[in-house]
Amino acid sequence: MIRRLIREPLLHFFVLGAALFALYSWLHRGALDAPNEIFVSRNQVSSLEAQFERVWQRPATAAELQHLVDNWVREEIFYREGLAMGLDRDDPVVRRRVGQKIQFIIESVAPAPPSTAELQAWLDAHPARYAIEPVYSLRQVYFDPQHHGASLERDIAGARRVLASGADHAGDTTLLPFEVQDSSQSEVARTFGTEFAAALEELPLGSWQGPVRSSFGFHLVQLSERSAGHAPSLEQVRAEVERDLLQAQTAQANDAMYDRLRANYKVRVESAATPAGPAG
Repeated sequence: MIRRLIREPLLHFFVLGAALFALYSWLHRGALDAPNEIFVSRNQVSSLEAQFERVWQRPATAAELQHLVDNWVREEIFYREGLAMGLDRDDPVVRRRVGQKIQFIIESVAPAPPSTAELQAWLDAHPARYAIEPVYSLRQVYFDPQHHGASLERDIAGARRVLASGADHAGDTTLLPFEVQDSSQSEVARTFGTEFAAALEELPLGSWQGPVRSSFGFHLVQLSERSAGHAPSLEQVRAEVERDLLQAQTAQANDAMYDRLRANYKVRVESAATPAGPAG
């Protein structure tokens, strides 16, 4: 029970929130009791110095540092006065930025690393996502249908006899690669098209076969190696499985946190036909 509670993402969120509040209170001690006092902490000054040095590639002088602090105080005063006047309420940029900060805090609470059993269960539930594709090594000769016209079949048959005799020159000039080594099915498909890649599953090894249709025309193909696709073991794809599972768990925890926050609010959406009334 205790172990399950420790792994609960929502607990992590509340602990982080408490830690952030405590850190803010320590950095801005006295500010909550004195709302009209602006306290520039040592950490804030150091942050201003670091920002200056990153931009100008040198330390700030005493005068420059004082100018940075004065600007920060000026910005803080204007910010507080703007909040007091309610200027943040109808500003979509401010609204979005504050919402993004809350989202960032929620998303920064990463779930605990999944166990091997959890990883295996995820892999078993999503086999197609991690399937290892077939891999091919081949040579191909291209034929342009427009160039050959009605003699296409006869020209392909003649080229096939030439290639079978040991020659390696036949077909039409093309920018497509003559030889492909250790390429996955998706890589072959990107080069020649899905129809061509699918046809390789049935071709025998060693001899020139075809014609095989591609996105460009027709080909004679000599398939030298074929590694069949298969389902991987967990160790073969552990990193990918862990990444995807953590992303899914994080998204689930974020949705659960939002649902808890959403439960605290009553939302009414006024339609165009509904007269305006007081917000509830």
